[in-house]
Amino acid sequence: MSIKTKNLLMRVVLPLVVVAAAVGVAISMVVLKPEVPTTAPVFAPPLVRVATVELDDRRLSVKSQGTVAPRAESQLVPEVAGRVTWVSDSFASGGFFDKGEPLVRIDPFDFEQAVVAARSELARSELRLAQEQAEAQVAEREWKELGQGDGNPLTLRVPQLADAGAAVDAARAGVDRAERNLSRTHIRAPYAGRVRRKNVDVGQFVVSGAPIATIYSVDAAEIRLPLPDDELAFVDLPLTYRGGGAPSLRPPVVLSTLFAGELHVWRGHIVRTEGEIDPATRMVHAVARVDNPYAPGENPSRPPLNVGMFVQAEIEGKLVEGVAALPRPALRADNQVWVVDEDSRLRFRDVEILRATETEVIVGSGLSAGELVVLSPLDATTDGMAVRIADEQGKSL
Repeated sequence: MSIKTKNLLMRVVLPLVVVAAAVGVAISMVVLKPEVPTTAPVFAPPLVRVATVELDDRRLSVKSQGTVAPRAESQLVPEVAGRVTWVSDSFASGGFFDKGEPLVRIDPFDFEQAVVAARSELARSELRLAQEQAEAQVAEREWKELGQGDGNPLTLRVPQLADAGAAVDAARAGVDRAERNLSRTHIRAPYAGRVRRKNVDVGQFVVSGAPIATIYSVDAAEIRLPLPDDELAFVDLPLTYRGGGAPSLRPPVVLSTLFAGELHVWRGHIVRTEGEIDPATRMVHAVARVDNPYAPGENPSRPPLNVGMFVQAEIEGKLVEGVAALPRPALRADNQVWVVDEDSRLRFRDVEILRATETEVIVGSGLSAGELVVLSPLDATTDGMAVRIADEQGKSL
């Protein structure tokens, strides 16, 4: 056999042999492969966290916030004009004063002279009245001696006597007015309070009716607290009716704020509600009052309840009996919770929700003490599905 023939056989036969060998190996692997055992899939019920239902009496509360305002605020206005000659040390922004304390004095010279002139006019009027009384007595006596019938009033000096008497009354009124204007040169505090802002000082000329300061009372502070409509059912507000007298309800309120990095607390009462609902927010505004807000508290570092301070408020509400307080994750859609029964199966339960906040849910009815309520979220649930209860470490019990 020639070399050419051998090469041809190698190119044709050798690939065929390789392909045949590969096919044989594949067939043997399929024929001789071991059988794989098959098992049915095992379904593990989902693991859930639960909370145990405890029924208890609960005092509800309503939270709000507001800014401290004075109980009363006034413009201090002089009733006479003049130059300021003296101001009290308390007459400064932030200064405290007592009721009746002198705050400002106006130059009294012109008013003292007015009193002297008024008293002089009164003396002249009284002298004229005395003269008219004497002349009237003489005229009456002469008429009885010489005249006949009823005398003419003018002859008997009746109108002259009345005019002199009226002049005396007018002069006395002038004295009272002059003395009162003199007393008005001493401007006194109408109540115990504090100066918010003053507008005058010594040497300035003030006119009647122009405000010289803004003051406010310090016997009590008030805070206007907005309350949404859905929160009104949880608190007894002091509502006022026409002809019904003053409201007797005064729910306690706790006010708190952070000051200098420390939380401070004041206690007060809701004393009234405002006369209208806010048309923009549809909220009712309750007014809380704190008595003696500038007095020191048990904590020596507690600041006074200053006007303008922003505070958080918690109003004591109604007492509800036999309710369950659950974490907020327990609540599902449509006022529903998931309960785990004795057979570790999930049950859908419709409940009455009294109140739901960001952290908890108050359930009024629909649950019994000792029941387990699911807190874990589940993607797909059916009524009656099996579940496993997790312990505090998240392991199955």
